[in-house]
Amino acid sequence: MLSVRPKIAELVFQLYGRSLHPELFVIHRTQKIERGDYTATIQITSTGHIICWQYSGLTLTEVAAGAHQPLPSKRRLMSYSMHGEQKDRLECRGGARYETTFSLDRVTPEIFHTVQQEVQLGGVQLGLFHLFDASNRYGLGAMSYIHFQSRDRSLLVRALHTFPDDFAIVKSQSLFSLPS
Repeated sequence: MLSVRPKIAELVFQLYGRSLHPELFVIHRTQKIERGDYTATIQITSTGHIICWQYSGLTLTEVAAGAHQPLPSKRRLMSYSMHGEQKDRLECRGGARYETTFSLDRVTPEIFHTVQQEVQLGGVQLGLFHLFDASNRYGLGAMSYIHFQSRDRSLLVRALHTFPDDFAIVKSQSLFSLPS
């Protein structure tokens, strides 16, 4: 199966108060977590990632996807175009919390290649990792790397997605917390 990442032209970062149908996405890697009172599913997709976190009847789903990807508007809690750096947080019913920081950085080809090499060396062993096929003449494929720290009362997820055609790097950090 060909695994090439599309251009970054219109990437969006969204949060839903519901789960999303997996058939809406091309999923390359999946990790399921059951810890304390919550469960989570972390997935690398062709355009970014999906994190579905569930606790006591509450579902939060974070999505980094293309703007033209058909996603529902029902129970969308946040929606941002991916540019520069953004931060947001959400207090949920029952005291659960969600906090996120994400950014899109366009870098020089030299910095881009360095980041790709460093992540490839460590990413394969330490978290979810997917290397996409090259879509350009440079022969450099995009990659996605997701590292998570699961604790009894929280889940911290750090994601990094590269887009070689644009020399762009998308980074996000999200914290899902149970009530104190």
